[in-house]
Amino acid sequence: MKIKTIFALLLSSGVLFGNELKVTADSFDGDEKKGIAIFKGDVKIKRGVDELNASKVTIYTDVKHDPTKMIAEGDVSFFVTTENNSTYVGKAQKTIYLPKIKEYRFYTNVHLRQLNEKKQIDGDKVILNTINGKAVAQGAKKEPVIMIFNIKDKNETK
Repeated sequence: MKIKTIFALLLSSGVLFGNELKVTADSFDGDEKKGIAIFKGDVKIKRGVDELNASKVTIYTDVKHDPTKMIAEGDVSFFVTTENNSTYVGKAQKTIYLPKIKEYRFYTNVHLRQLNEKKQIDGDKVILNTINGKAVAQGAKKEPVIMIFNIKDKNETK
């Protein structure tokens, strides 16, 4: 039977993830002096309605123990909301979250879908800023970026 490690970061400043970040994983290894926490095996992170799942997640913190960077690796899946209430769901092989600028960087076989606008971006690198909702994408060397829009015909009823 696997033993799950549950780790909750309570952030007084709310800089990264609001008030509470709950991390569940099969194993945890941390070094407070170095400001690093490594979670492995069926990692699930939840903050409010946002979720991120991966095989491994490394969280870096500053001297005040506020997270400065989060790196998720291995079959990453996610549900993210932006400050303007846009919702995104998707998957990638690697995700880096930079809390100070509230930006997600998705890498390798990225599939990002905006639910409320019914848009989809597929690429090898996609950057999503959750403050302004801007997204930037790049394709792989031999693969283009693909963006799919759902365009309503003006004769369609709502």
